[in-house]
Amino acid sequence: MIIEQSKIDKFYDMLVAKDTRYEGVFYVGVKTTGILCRPTCPAKKPNKANCEFFETAQEAVLASYRPCKRCQPLSNPSNLSESVKQLVQAIEENPERKWTDKDFDELSISANTARRQFKKQFGMTFIEYARARRLGFAFHHIRNGAPIIDAQLEGGYESGNGFRDAFTRTMGTIPKNAKSLTILVSTWIETPLGSMVAIANEEALILLEFVDRRGLETEIETLRKKWHAAIIPGNQAIFSMLREELTAYFEGNLKSFQVPVAYKGSDFQQLVWQTLQTIPFGDTVSYSQLANKINNSKAFRAVARANGANQLSLIVPCHRVINSNGELGGYGGGLARKEWLLAHEKKVL
Repeated sequence: MIIEQSKIDKFYDMLVAKDTRYEGVFYVGVKTTGILCRPTCPAKKPNKANCEFFETAQEAVLASYRPCKRCQPLSNPSNLSESVKQLVQAIEENPERKWTDKDFDELSISANTARRQFKKQFGMTFIEYARARRLGFAFHHIRNGAPIIDAQLEGGYESGNGFRDAFTRTMGTIPKNAKSLTILVSTWIETPLGSMVAIANEEALILLEFVDRRGLETEIETLRKKWHAAIIPGNQAIFSMLREELTAYFEGNLKSFQVPVAYKGSDFQQLVWQTLQTIPFGDTVSYSQLANKINNSKAFRAVARANGANQLSLIVPCHRVINSNGELGGYGGGLARKEWLLAHEKKVL
């Protein structure tokens, strides 16, 4: 597929900037080396004259480019380094284990490197992450009526004061008040357009956003307050369903998500979000048309604000709302992703 010059100029600028919002949107073949790379490849950037841009990795491979061994363009992009992935996997294999810095030697990982990379990605150290997973089990023991001393021992704490302090730092409340608290679980999901963070309770998905969305930390903090919740890393059964549906969507085999969702907002916001889910796959509406759908034609600006407050990207398809003049308008995940998603859905149809 021939890419117009204006896009080539834009893609090259994003290649130099290593902009994660363009993951999956384009791929670059380096003519002088015959190597295929993704936009965020850490390798030295070639001159624009030596770049050939493609909309899919398959097109580049057919043009005889070889996949880069550093950025691995044929697999889903990930913001997690191999060391961080290894640590997360180690925790998930034994989430109730009490980890220490000495355990890094067992994994042949530099403690300083892992600590720095983990903190950058998750906003907490490896030890804090592992502690949060253990305390999640302790929370469930307490919620199910077990004595606090049992939860303490199950969490690997010999000291009651140590357990209380750790629980309070992670959950935001002391153990005896845990029954009034909601626990939400978060995980990372890799997609062709970049990493996403998902947050859910035991019944429903509550948030799905691209991890590089501007203001995501504030968005998650607002969610935590709305739900009066502690958010800890971990696994929920619903995440398996979500991963399967996202894979099917990006492969063009799914047009309607069935994963259960829950959201909290004003009555108006919830009406807009529910209406968004009625927009057919591959179709678009304007903000004015969306306002008409809720029988409030003058509320198109409020509709736009509610659209922007949606916390369930793709599932509640706010990317299908465009400006009245046909321009894309805004999108929290970046306009390049919005353009890709709309083109993908039309291509599937």
